[in-house]
Amino acid sequence: MFIAYAVVAGLLALTLAASATFTLQRNPAITESMTKVGVPDSWLPRLATLKAAGAIGLIAGLWLTPLGIAAAIGVTLYFIGAILTHLRAKDYSFAPAAVLALVAAAALVLRAAA
Repeated sequence: MFIAYAVVAGLLALTLAASATFTLQRNPAITESMTKVGVPDSWLPRLATLKAAGAIGLIAGLWLTPLGIAAAIGVTLYFIGAILTHLRAKDYSFAPAAVLALVAAAALVLRAAA
């Protein structure tokens, strides 16, 4: 189970780090999507920080089980919030957020079971 967590957490952490970087750089694809669902531009640095913290927590969770579990819970909740934000805005293009929520939930289960 630990190896499976390491693989899932590593890939998810890379994805979160890339997303955080693009968010901080105000990548047009990110800003357009955020604007479409009604997220204020002033929230972007905070959201990027949450993604980066999740990535760090998932990697640190390789050595500190409680931190890995907490990070996986946080990332799962982050993406559930993203899905709800899309639904509230009647924007049904939330598949990437749904996939990432499922991957984060898988990381949670794998880390708890390891």
